[in-house]
Amino acid sequence: MPPTCATWVATATAVLLTAGPAEARASREAQRGADVPLVALSQVAPDIRQSMRYASPANFTGRIVPGYEAGECWLRPAAAAALAKVQADLATADPPLSLDVFDCYRPRRSVAAFMRWAKAGEDGATRGYYPRLERRSLVAQGYIAASSLHSRGIAVDLTITPMRKAEPAPASASANAVAGCTEPAASGGIDMGTSFDCFDPKSHTAHGGLTATQREARQTLKRAMERHGFVNYAREWWHFTYPAADDGRSFDVPVTAPQAPARAP
Repeated sequence: MPPTCATWVATATAVLLTAGPAEARASREAQRGADVPLVALSQVAPDIRQSMRYASPANFTGRIVPGYEAGECWLRPAAAAALAKVQADLATADPPLSLDVFDCYRPRRSVAAFMRWAKAGEDGATRGYYPRLERRSLVAQGYIAASSLHSRGIAVDLTITPMRKAEPAPASASANAVAGCTEPAASGGIDMGTSFDCFDPKSHTAHGGLTATQREARQTLKRAMERHGFVNYAREWWHFTYPAADDGRSFDVPVTAPQAPARAP
């Protein structure tokens, strides 16, 4: 059932990356310059579930993707704040719904790892994610690219799921989630027609072969996201960007767990 528009406005606390081993490495990269403007979604909207696929083997590569040192969603502050508003709207639905994010900021090294995987020989290990295509055709077909808006911190991959009270968000997807296109209820309850990262026309947001329930589920997510400035990628029902936060910069800082604030002496 489509959510109604809520009047509650989320207050987002921007927590910049703080000094640590990952940042020390990143500071040596010429691209970095000043502080990378990313925030941990868990510190802006802790009620949004996180099933960060690339921090676990439950993804189309079949292994943890380089650059994901933690199963954490990082975004530009404005994008995270907008996502908190989407979550607030969905919480007013009947029954209440929640967002569940699969991927957010993606280091450039991770994008490069995808390209290497796509160009490698077929091993059949994750064939379920691209059942009607050849692995080496995924780049030409537009499913895998050499650059990504995720690396700018303005893109997010996500779904909707029933609101679960008193249940912590998982750090990463479980091993039994590696079902590819045969995993319609990708996050425990809402049937979106395909899984996340199903490289197939069935994943097109407006695909004609959906059931009425699947079509309405996709539109519920799309309407909720568009209401707060996100734009859907028509070939992937799960992929949205937040253009208002785009300044053209991309980053290669690894994804890490958010640092706790320093205590006063």
